Amino acid sequence: MDTRLLELLVCPVCKGPLEHDREAHELICRADHLAYPIRDGIPVMLESEARDLDATAAAAPATPGAAA
Repeated sequence: MDTRLLELLVCPVCKGPLEHDREAHELICRADHLAYPIRDGIPVMLESEARDLDATAAAAPATPGAAA
């Protein structure tokens, strides 16, 4: 993803800065806890397409060795 484009993009919800997660191919808004997907090199900046980071963290499996 082009660095210059990243500097121009902001969260469509809060207009805050976004972080690029290269491994997950997402743009992350820490303020709104949303992750916007990047598909074929194009950021999909729609709130309806964003992944809720809080819901993802809650659904994550427990760490191995943790008491159940």
